Amino acid sequence: MSGRNVWASSRERMRRFPELFARCSAEAAAYGKCVVSTTTGKQELKKDLCLKEFEALKTCFINAANQRIK
Repeated sequence: MSGRNVWASSRERMRRFPELFARCSAEAAAYGKCVVSTTTGKQELKKDLCLKEFEALKTCFINAANQRIK
């Protein structure tokens, strides 16, 4: 595989990101609220505190990407 093809596919994925993000705005907002609420003050974000919200966002992105491909 040439380096040129790798960059082309990467650019295509990045071009699609705003569309996928728009389709998953509710999940992104829920994840963002969780992150903000768990890092209030000087607290650091710790692994798996927002796992449920992250998994929902990830699933939404995957589903949105698969719908566009078909």
